[in-house]
Amino acid sequence: MKEEIAYLAGGCFWCTEAIFQRVAGVTKVRSGYSGGHIPNPSYHQVTTGNTGHAEVVEITFDPEKITFENLLDIFFELHDPTTLNQQGHDLGTQYRSMILVTSPEQFAIAMQKISDLNSKHKFQNPIVTEVVKFENFYPAEEDHQNFYNNNRDYSYCKVVIDPKIKKLIDITKNSYNII
Repeated sequence: MKEEIAYLAGGCFWCTEAIFQRVAGVTKVRSGYSGGHIPNPSYHQVTTGNTGHAEVVEITFDPEKITFENLLDIFFELHDPTTLNQQGHDLGTQYRSMILVTSPEQFAIAMQKISDLNSKHKFQNPIVTEVVKFENFYPAEEDHQNFYNNNRDYSYCKVVIDPKIKKLIDITKNSYNII
């Protein structure tokens, strides 16, 4: 099996990680930071908004089971790509919508997906998701890894992540398998 990696930022990485952990063909998801200007930032540093990093998930996937484009379909369904530096109540550049591409092919797919969604007026406002070349990924601290699965009773998980997982199940019934 030849695996590929996608890097996506769609707000809080706890949400994005929990979603993609449930998608068949995804073999591993890690939360971390990317897009900033200091090496190995901490969660505390990133939350200040001063490092330039976004909360990102690293998604390892089997392209024979799910494609990069399929991952983007899910990504765009499960966060708001039209709000600049914000997802719900999470505000700041660390919560921006971003696709960090690792190849010219990923870049072309991402740009085409955004163009298609905008031309079909999928959202009320234009997509502001950044598409940038991947440069680095710094894994988040251990207590941020597998957060939802380890903390389902946490109020944020119940109020914010549970509805996203329900939506994932609803939108993928006829398209992709959920683990």
